[in-house]
Amino acid sequence: MRSTGAKNETQVFDAVVVGAGFSGLYMLHRLRDTLGLRARVFDVAADVGGTWYWNRYPGARCDSESYFYSFSDRLSDELLEEWTWSERFAGQPEILSYLQHVAERFDLYKDIQFETEVVAAEYDESTGRWTVRTRDGNEVTATYFITAVGCLSTTNLPDFPGRDSFRGRWYHTGLWPHEGVDFTGQRVAVIGTGATGVQAIPEIAQQAEHVHVLQRTPNYDIAGGNRPMSAEDGRAIKDNYREIWRTTRETGFGFPYRTPERTALSVPDEERQRIYAEAWERGGFRLGTTFSDLLQDEAANETAAEFLRARIRDKVRDPEVAELLSPRDHPFFTKRPPLENGYYETFNRENVTLVDVREAPIQEITETGVRTADAEYEVDSIVYATGFDAMTGTLFKLGIRGRRGIGLEEKWAEGPSSYLGLTTHGFPNLFMITGPQSPSVLTNMPVAIEQHVDWITDCLRHLRDRGLDTIEPLPEAERDWVDHHNEVTETTLLPRANSWWVGANIPGKPRRLYPYVGGLDVYRQICDRIAADGYDGFALGTSGATTTGGFNGVARATFDELAAAAAAT
Repeated sequence: MRSTGAKNETQVFDAVVVGAGFSGLYMLHRLRDTLGLRARVFDVAADVGGTWYWNRYPGARCDSESYFYSFSDRLSDELLEEWTWSERFAGQPEILSYLQHVAERFDLYKDIQFETEVVAAEYDESTGRWTVRTRDGNEVTATYFITAVGCLSTTNLPDFPGRDSFRGRWYHTGLWPHEGVDFTGQRVAVIGTGATGVQAIPEIAQQAEHVHVLQRTPNYDIAGGNRPMSAEDGRAIKDNYREIWRTTRETGFGFPYRTPERTALSVPDEERQRIYAEAWERGGFRLGTTFSDLLQDEAANETAAEFLRARIRDKVRDPEVAELLSPRDHPFFTKRPPLENGYYETFNRENVTLVDVREAPIQEITETGVRTADAEYEVDSIVYATGFDAMTGTLFKLGIRGRRGIGLEEKWAEGPSSYLGLTTHGFPNLFMITGPQSPSVLTNMPVAIEQHVDWITDCLRHLRDRGLDTIEPLPEAERDWVDHHNEVTETTLLPRANSWWVGANIPGKPRRLYPYVGGLDVYRQICDRIAADGYDGFALGTSGATTTGGFNGVARATFDELAAAAAAT
């Protein structure tokens, strides 16, 4: 049994962190072992892992290659040398084992309190401290409150009529039973064909008597090309880790490969097809980084989209099924493109039926299955692969209240309003790791996480070295960042799709692009220059009072400078 920490050891901390996944573990290490602060991490789970603790559905694995979906040399060169990944794209059990190893190796467990749900975090203006309350009735205070809850932590379970009347078993991919599920001999309905559905459906189909896949919107699924990692693979990677991590920090998506400065229509069709085919064969997200204008130019994007539709036609024998699986209502990469390993071939099986619920929507969940406008499907189990209330869902569940008792959910009623996606005015000393309006889910997450945690660490050191303990973004800096975020968004095709990136999967959620699309490389330089300029756009002070700070527009000026330099090349 993992240690849960001593609940009543002390109620006063320098920092409280919520979440014990990649973000929380690295943040705890930096707070405690780099800065020497007293820190406590809370997590509702029974162990570390974050999303990799909960997401145990069949086929669950990472869509970033394992050797760079991990902590970098910023944490430990020794860890990089001693840990060897067994697959090119690691499965959930291996990622969870890796995070448990990290927690053990760096003695992090002793400062993590598990099976503890934070239900309120309130800022006390009189003391300049956060009071954090948990469901079990305990209360602690801290100068700094840091959310490390991940972007995909609160499951989305659609409120279908009759949902609770179903007499069989139902499951959500984001809350999978830890003991696993045996679908042998069962009739199964899978609702949803996003990333979790694409991974789970091939595995379920191998067990079940029959699988009905209920699809509303087809995705551009890219070949994963997963395979075991050989000893030669591991040695080559370890010998080049310094260069690998340097490159990840210099690319827009946080991958160790760069997007060439070429446009899709600048090369002949035959050459373009060769480039796409090579990326497809190599697998992973490389297809999305073949040309520099795929997210800006509709005609360029269509060349990649049609390449992918042709691959679907190659893999799926029934032309009508292939067409149903082929997206035509949104550009490529404007919804999250899952990686597939045998997904399309699954629809060649006799025991798999694709149901188009766009043409015949789900009417209700009945006692015995799912009824659409066209038919009723009697099943023994229902799997909801319906995603998450991304980016803001879990933040709102924490009950965060800032100055004058204003709630974060209240302030963000019309959509997020932040400075850098890290902070928000009216909530001093609140840091949101990979929060909305930061690159987050549009990048390789561990690289984005490390950038945020390292920036927060340097910020807290800056405050301490100057005898300060309070930081809060200025309202004018926040407004400018939101405007900049929206302007960059509008230069892309991303608003064209009804994706969870824009909150379209949650009824009533403000329709905004939640992650920042300016690129992690650009964002990193913006954050670094803001810090170098004395934390431009922030007010600094002590004991909750902010007395110094100005706004010179460093964020926008940095972006404009970098954009001009890129255009000149």
